[in-house]
Amino acid sequence: MADAGYPGHPQVDDTPVRVGSILFTIVEPHKGHEVDYNRWYETDHLYAGCTVGPFNFAARRWVATAPLKKLRHVGSGEINDDPMVGSYLATYWVQEGHRDDWNKWAFQEFRWLHENGRMFPHRDHVHTQLYDVAWVFHRDPDGVPAALALDHPYRGIAVTIGTSSEGHGRAEVEEWYRRQWLPDVVTGDSAISQVIGFTPVPLQVDAKDVDRSTGDEVRFLRIAFLDRDPAECWDEVAGEADALAASGLGVVLWQGPFIPTIPGTTTYTDQLW
Repeated sequence: MADAGYPGHPQVDDTPVRVGSILFTIVEPHKGHEVDYNRWYETDHLYAGCTVGPFNFAARRWVATAPLKKLRHVGSGEINDDPMVGSYLATYWVQEGHRDDWNKWAFQEFRWLHENGRMFPHRDHVHTQLYDVAWVFHRDPDGVPAALALDHPYRGIAVTIGTSSEGHGRAEVEEWYRRQWLPDVVTGDSAISQVIGFTPVPLQVDAKDVDRSTGDEVRFLRIAFLDRDPAECWDEVAGEADALAASGLGVVLWQGPFIPTIPGTTTYTDQLW
């Protein structure tokens, strides 16, 4: 168990490639279009919309099947009030110090993609936001560096989106996670390999189907990377919402598990609902 902060991990400080930001986007394909959506995204949009941009050095897509969706915690409905909506998640690493470079490129690229008919209309954005890395918490002192988390063959992830309570700042919530909740949960036999905490920043895109997001001073995103199938170890994170609420510092708005997609296949497209 090691709180790396950010920086602080022995395999992160000495490398010139460090993750500084994440583009995080949960999307729901319209029923009847899930196969076409999946093929469009992995063969076109993953690259043309994101990874061909400057300093976008890693990406991974995730999926939530119907059984995994039943494990979700839906709080106030600010993110989404239907646990069965939000089948696919795409995550992209942007190199530290170059978030604005990528953001400016994305603004122009999305405009070009729309103008040239390269977008897919049969889908809805559930939550799309650009976030900066705030901290990293590792189970093992020599664990997988954060920059490699999207390339490592993790079995799944647990996503938590929350907000601090009135009268409390996001920094207090982050301190609670790193000093109280995570040390108790992420022990030597835990399925949680590492947890990365993020804070939102404005996403500048010129696309009708994506909200022009602004940074929110009270919201936060956490992603826990799992060595086991989320369905087998969900009890390790299932108590998080109640524990955070009991602290009085914040609330979980949305929480749920995802597993990796299998590129080049239609696997899981028939298991979404």
